[in-house]
Amino acid sequence: MAAILLGFVVYALRLFSLQVLDYASWMDKAEEQRISQLNLPTQRGIIYDRNNVILGRNIPSYNAIIIPADLPDDPGEQQEIFRQLSALIDTPVNLGIIDSATSPFVACKSKHGIAQIAAWAASYKPFTPVPIKCDIDRRTAMRIKERAVDWPGVDVEITPVRDYPTGVFTSNIIGYLGPIYPEIEEEMRGLGFDPSRDKIGYAGIELEYQDLLGGRNGQRVVEVDVGGQVLRDMAAPAAAAPGNNIRLTIDYRLQEAAYAILVDQINFFNARVQTQDAIMTSGVVIAINPQNGEILAMVSYPSYENNRLAQVIPGDYYEQLAADATLPLLNHAVSDQVPVGSVFKIVTGVGALNEAVVTPEQIIKTPGFIQLTEKAYANDPGRPKDFVDWINRDGSHPEGLGQLDFIHGLAFSSNVYFYKLGGGYQDEVPDGLGICRLGAYARALGYATPPEVQLPAVADGLIPDPDWKRLDQGQSWTTGDTYIASVGQGLVTATPLQVLLSAATVSMGGKLMEPSIVHEILDADGNVLETYAPRLRWDLTITPTIPIFDTTSLRDCEPTGELKAIQPWVFEKVREGMRAAVTEGTLGPLSNDAPGFYVLEARGIPAAGKTGTAEYCDIYATAKGRCVPGKWPAHAWTVAFAPYDKPEIAVVAFVYNGSEGASVAAPIVRRVLQTYFEIKAGDADLGR
Repeated sequence: MAAILLGFVVYALRLFSLQVLDYASWMDKAEEQRISQLNLPTQRGIIYDRNNVILGRNIPSYNAIIIPADLPDDPGEQQEIFRQLSALIDTPVNLGIIDSATSPFVACKSKHGIAQIAAWAASYKPFTPVPIKCDIDRRTAMRIKERAVDWPGVDVEITPVRDYPTGVFTSNIIGYLGPIYPEIEEEMRGLGFDPSRDKIGYAGIELEYQDLLGGRNGQRVVEVDVGGQVLRDMAAPAAAAPGNNIRLTIDYRLQEAAYAILVDQINFFNARVQTQDAIMTSGVVIAINPQNGEILAMVSYPSYENNRLAQVIPGDYYEQLAADATLPLLNHAVSDQVPVGSVFKIVTGVGALNEAVVTPEQIIKTPGFIQLTEKAYANDPGRPKDFVDWINRDGSHPEGLGQLDFIHGLAFSSNVYFYKLGGGYQDEVPDGLGICRLGAYARALGYATPPEVQLPAVADGLIPDPDWKRLDQGQSWTTGDTYIASVGQGLVTATPLQVLLSAATVSMGGKLMEPSIVHEILDADGNVLETYAPRLRWDLTITPTIPIFDTTSLRDCEPTGELKAIQPWVFEKVREGMRAAVTEGTLGPLSNDAPGFYVLEARGIPAAGKTGTAEYCDIYATAKGRCVPGKWPAHAWTVAFAPYDKPEIAVVAFVYNGSEGASVAAPIVRRVLQTYFEIKAGDADLGR
């Protein structure tokens, strides 16, 4: 009796504690389980090109689902439904015994049998729809809907999935979506996202404009029973706000053509090479309107198929892309920093003329090579070193290009000419431009600064100087470093977009426009919310941007604090040199047997340009033993603008391991210019 009495006392005390002392706490917990907040998905914004061609959109994805609470109570009837559904969606009823601890069910990802998924869902939230198979075709989805009367508890769920109609042609611009990763899960929950369902941008415009495209999810506060069944709304639902739409400056017609032209040129040369070392592996084509900075096309090859990443990111495909030495996931147009080569002579030419290193009419001797004394410090006795011109690379033209004035030095891309301009040479060019002033003009023309284009991971490139080399490389600056930098070699690197901006600035007489790839932001109804106006970074002929250096200072590149502008006639002379490159220089006909084949003229519209052959020695060339002095492999460059008198398009082509700009990159630029003017003529005929 005492034991029974003691038991009643203990229970009474416990009941008193639960129902009286801890009443508020348990009531809060009960209320918390009674009230549920449902996250209502929104619609992601659409991405268009400048002519409203859809580049990124949402399409319906059909998922076969079950609601365990609605399944028949009879296990035999359940199994019959599962069997018939299995045959329709090609998913087994059972997959043996699976340990839920080591192989948990993850909707649309893990592989479990239908019966196992149903059992798991029934023990979790029986009134919550659970996907059995995701992304089934529309025909199968309709057949499931037809059988809904005979298959209680089985239905079709329609969810939006991202679709990219232009695929590989624009994937490096548009990007793709992926799941919310754990590091930002808490932050995204605070913004109203559901990490178990929602996706965010992982690259390109999808990443850069996640906040605008993503929209805002809605919310519904409901009362639920113990099984999770919704009983009623506790408040008026907060509707989801769809994401904004984005219209880009890209013209998809030119984008697709530029991609095809680049791939065709690479395949053409690769089919004729004799060794694997000569294979051209990647390339870039960018077209811009130099008048307003709008990017008309931006091709990065090789690309990837972002539609394969739309539903889930397949591990095998992603690992394949990540392991590829050509870096298809990298937007080479804005994120790849590579040697520039002779297209950099545009910078050296602008600086040399503006600093009166030479006059445009001054004749400079340009033999096949010059010998200099390489010094690392003032009292260094030095050592002799040959600096060779491109025409004498194999030693067959020791006479070089003879003697040239500025226009023809640029037109024929004489290395010796620009060595002398950059570093000086005896009494002929007593004071060269020098690395300090060379760097200043490079930065003024868009180098060493990441362009403010609306894309992620934009690189800044490198214009080296003595301080940088001492701190980063632990080495002293040598006289040879200056000579090599003057022709865009050595430590100088840039992105293809920066190279294009330098030429576009020259084409506009010194006006450097910030590049833009986004034209307008629109709401879900198509109303324009914001238009991106052209942005002038500076007019170099008006705005003083070039620092004046203190030549008496013991420090390298010590500015005085004063700035100066660039004289307008300087840009005109550089333009003339680029025009001469087309009419008689490196962009002219290679021989009388093929007149006009390499002339950068499209539809008779005069153009101006500059070629580049940039020697390189990266990890891949080193691994293949190709970094042999005097025989280094080279990238191919060509940059051009047209029409010459009033430029409306500037184009750059870069081909990795392309060897020569004139023979490999120039035809790409010519065909892109031709396509642009053909599109323009066609639009005019149609009254657009």
